Amino acid sequence: MTALVVGVGTLTACSSEAASENGVTTLRYQGWSQQVTPPELAEALGYFDGKVKLQWVGNTISGPQEIQQTATGETDFGGAFAGAVAKLATAGAPIKAVINYYGADEKTFTGYYVLDSSSIKKPEDLVGKKIGVNTLGGQNEADIYTVLKGKGLSTEQIKSAQLVPLPPPSIEDALRKGQIDAAALTGQFQQRAVAAGGVRPVFTEPEAFGPINGGPYVFRNDFIGKNEGAVRTFTTGVAKALEWERTTPREAVVAKFTEIINARKRPNENTSTLKYWLSVGVPSKYGEISDTDFTRWEGWLRDTGGVDDKLEPSTFYTNEYNDLLTQQGKD
Repeated sequence: MTALVVGVGTLTACSSEAASENGVTTLRYQGWSQQVTPPELAEALGYFDGKVKLQWVGNTISGPQEIQQTATGETDFGGAFAGAVAKLATAGAPIKAVINYYGADEKTFTGYYVLDSSSIKKPEDLVGKKIGVNTLGGQNEADIYTVLKGKGLSTEQIKSAQLVPLPPPSIEDALRKGQIDAAALTGQFQQRAVAAGGVRPVFTEPEAFGPINGGPYVFRNDFIGKNEGAVRTFTTGVAKALEWERTTPREAVVAKFTEIINARKRPNENTSTLKYWLSVGVPSKYGEISDTDFTRWEGWLRDTGGVDDKLEPSTFYTNEYNDLLTQQGKD
């Protein structure tokens, strides 16, 4: 995955209105190989009530890249780490977060793993080492920086830890071949590596931060203005999908994911890692967004030049299109 490299001047939407026909709005998006995203699950479960249809335009290479595509109008929505959203929005991108879609809970989280034989025993030992991550400018980078900063290391010391961006399915293999010293592993890829044995965590997100929301889906502001109904249907449908994952027996969730992947027949995709799925990974009920989701990373953003001024997170997000949240007080 790549860092945020799109200049503010290029963040102009190709189109601010979604394609609609017979009352059905089509939303273009990027997916992830061997994974079922919450919107894909919501569509399969009928939670869009026939009002929204998803159009897959290919797989993303990173969260930061994904939301850049949304900001420039090449897709209608995208998702990324909250710190990356804050960075892009602060730079002037006209985007708004509407619901969290990933994070860390007691079962699903990112861990930073080394081989059992490694001399790396504690986070401070990562200084000067190569660490495989899923992107630059994303969650992994912020995790590592924040943990090492908390251990009293200087910014220069932290920078000596070399982050090596790799596709998530390839990170474990790079670790086992000795191409990197440590690996950021999450979800099915983490569980697969642990099941194979020979690896141990140096630290995990729950150990460092507790349960956290990782990142939200965003739309462009002008897109929301012209497609408010579709945005509401999408957001509420995703909220329902998150709660379905949270409350449905694990075996049934894996079976549904398997059914969805087999039916879509995308190139070079299989269901082999789905057996390692453990939980929804979003601690907040209904995917609710809060200021803390962004301010948690303010130190990393400021120290690395991502932002200059104090964050104003309320300008980055809204929960108003999440009907499961807005109706709580009415029930």
